[in-house]
Parts: sequence; C-alpha cells; structure tokens
Amino acid sequence: VQVAESGGGVVQAGGSLRLSCAASGVPFNRAVMGWFRQAPGKTREFVAQVGWNGGGIRYSDRVQGRFIASRGDAENTVVLQMNSLKPEDTAVYYCKAARYLSDFYESDGGSWGQGTQVTVSS
Repeated sequence: VQVAESGGGVVQAGGSLRLSCAASGVPFNRAVMGWFRQAPGKTREFVAQVGWNGGGIRYSDRVQGRFIASRGDAENTVVLQMNSLKPEDTAVYYCKAARYLSDFYESDGGSWGQGTQVTVSS
C-alpha cells in the first residue's frame, strides 16, 4: 500500500488549507483513513479519522470545530479542510490508511504517507 499526501504550505493565522491523500495498492475493498501530525520536538498525534464508508468521522479536541475530514470522490482518498488555522497547528501532517480501525491507531499498523508540511505564521 502506498499513501501520498498533498496540499501543505504556509498560511497566516486564521487562514485555511486543504490537504488531500490517496492510498493505492490497497489489497482490500476500502481502507479506514485519516490524519496525524507531528510538531518539532513533539510526539505524533491523532488529528482526524474517516471510516471506510465515509462515516465514523472523529476529530481530536484540538481541531474539533475547525477541521473537516471527508472521503474524496475516488476510492481510498481523503481530504482534510483546515480552517481558522493557528500557529500551534504547525506540523508535518501524515495521512494513514489501514484495513481495520485497530490498525489505524497502532503506530506500526497500517500504511503511512511521507508527510506534508503545514506552517501557520502569526
């Protein structure tokens, strides 16, 4: 399975960015997909999860109400719309795809993308 993110960049506080992710070579029908992020000097943290059928959407408390995760039009794609961005949202954002929800939350489960940098300036 290969996972690739796109859409990172630099934005001012209060602005918006949209990240996209596609998983290819998935050996099963549909993957649970979502996003994690890692800021400098910090551990990787959960951001958002989207179930295989587009439901089961869950967010971390830090982004609830500001970020919107959804499945893309193509199979095994997800989008993360990030609004009202804050400097503390600055991080490398990683997309992940997994067969099962349990794998999605295991650090060595599922497949990770290479990450895309999001920088929010104050």
